[in-house]
Amino acid sequence: MENARTENIKRIRLVLNPELLPETIKFFELHENEDIPAYDFATALVQCDKTVEMPRVLFDFIVSLYENAIAVGNIYAMNDLGALYYDGRGCEQDFSKAIYYYEMAANLGNRQAQENLGYCYYYGRSVDIDYEKAFHYFALGAFDGHLISLYKIGDMYQNGYYVEKNPTQAFRIYEHCIATMTEEAALIVAGPVFLRLGNAYLDGNGTEVNPKNALVCFQKAEIFLYDMVANGEWMYKKSLKESVDGQKKARKMLYENGIDK
Repeated sequence: MENARTENIKRIRLVLNPELLPETIKFFELHENEDIPAYDFATALVQCDKTVEMPRVLFDFIVSLYENAIAVGNIYAMNDLGALYYDGRGCEQDFSKAIYYYEMAANLGNRQAQENLGYCYYYGRSVDIDYEKAFHYFALGAFDGHLISLYKIGDMYQNGYYVEKNPTQAFRIYEHCIATMTEEAALIVAGPVFLRLGNAYLDGNGTEVNPKNALVCFQKAEIFLYDMVANGEWMYKKSLKESVDGQKKARKMLYENGIDK
């Protein structure tokens, strides 16, 4: 097993560009002969050079490692392989395959996979939009402390998807996310949630209009969203732009209404 992995690594390294993938090359150099479990090895590789497109040969190798881990019942490998197909990093985006692996993991109780399925049903990714199923899966994650699941439930109250529209409840959920998030959670939660709070204060949606608070929230959102985009989370580019545009709108309101207000 390990000899086969080492041979594969040697073959892969021959075609990788060390200038584009320095972290990947370094990881291989340090660990190619170590007896690291397949899941841990694959997960570490996925984190290397995240801002660069993954070569197909590397993608196929990572998939083989995850499949080895899945063969022995690793539910995290099921979810993470689904995420590779969902993101389309190293392959064409394939939501059907993503859902296949998410469901495999979710049926065994993996909360992250359940949250990911919530996204698929919320946005209709390779399935019909189904807000009831989305709410169900987000609720499972939220009950277990997944703040992304929780703020997506806030979005459902904001929009009246499956539940009765209630912007005040949505606002309270967003505030709760900020109040309870850890430093680690903030890296993926703070940007989107501060953006939502900024919009709420700007429009008086679920709370009173307050352009000062809106400006502060949009500024905080920009900082966190910038880091997310810089670390390869390209899907948040639109949100980053919205946070910058929101600041302009908040400043305009402040000056139009008097900056002392």
